[in-house]
Amino acid sequence: MEFLYEYGLFLAKTITFVLAVIAIVAIGAVSAIKQKHKKGELEITDLSEQFEDVEQEVIHALLNKEELKQKEKADKAAAKKKAKEEKQLAKKNNNASSDNAVQSKSKVFVIDFKGSIDAKEVSSLREEVSAILSVATNKDEVFVRLESGGGMVHGYGLASSQLDRIRQQDIPLTVSVDKVAASGGYMMACVANNIIAAPFAILGSIGVIAQLPNFNKLLKKNDIDFEQFTAGEFKRTVTMFGENTEKGKEKFIEELEETHVLFKDFVCEHRPSLDLDKVATGEHWFGTKALELGLVDSIQTSDDYLQKMSKKHKIVAIKYEVKKGLAEKFAKTASLSVESILGKLIQKNRIFPN
Repeated sequence: MEFLYEYGLFLAKTITFVLAVIAIVAIGAVSAIKQKHKKGELEITDLSEQFEDVEQEVIHALLNKEELKQKEKADKAAAKKKAKEEKQLAKKNNNASSDNAVQSKSKVFVIDFKGSIDAKEVSSLREEVSAILSVATNKDEVFVRLESGGGMVHGYGLASSQLDRIRQQDIPLTVSVDKVAASGGYMMACVANNIIAAPFAILGSIGVIAQLPNFNKLLKKNDIDFEQFTAGEFKRTVTMFGENTEKGKEKFIEELEETHVLFKDFVCEHRPSLDLDKVATGEHWFGTKALELGLVDSIQTSDDYLQKMSKKHKIVAIKYEVKKGLAEKFAKTASLSVESILGKLIQKNRIFPN
């Protein structure tokens, strides 16, 4: 009887856990559907203020009381002088349009792009670029902190086109690579007027790759037929389950070569000084070697660049983000709760051996 009681209690806990998991999956699915129709919003961050705050905090930590008093006095005088200059500038711009007055001080607009294989982040990039183009002038600059190992051709082709919109408006574009911009990532980077990279950043990989397993022999061994019906000789060149023909393989390789040619032409259009015979081999290089090959223009981290620019420009980060809904937040909380329950259940009932 004691065994049956323990078994019944364990079974009840297991059923409760399974039902909880099903509920979480259902909530996640509903949230995902709603997410497709949810509108995001722009987050605008004044990085200049952040740089200044950090600088002031460090200075205050290093000065003694007497030095702090002198600094505060000097800061007040500098602020008074700045206010006077801004007032004089406002008078000069009094007869000009309000737009010109607002845009009198040059800005650096910062975008972060951390790309996945399918480049789904391009949807946010599109919104960010559109927002910047609505206010930026050729006196300003767009700075992209790029990180991507590449992925699908059409996704990164669109992402590159979004950056090209900035070039088309004659707005200076700088791309910074701190870690990696390879394949599709470099396709995006090469659009820029100026490419900077950290010494050990990975760049290049100007090539095209496609790979897939083939289970045809395994299916034949187990007497399983695979049938595929197409209209058009090359509707399907290679397949995972059928027997691939030499003609189909040749056509597939031909398509890869065509894509590679398009890739090389795109890079050559934006960086005509490159020796494509050397760099379009599919290889990748670290930052210092990439500089020798002309893939980048200078060795520098994004932090150094922005910190220097903040001395004379206003640095503004632009980020488009879709806010998480209530259902999604609840699903995440519930998931953590279930994990906690499962952990206790495993520990108490020793579901799995040590």
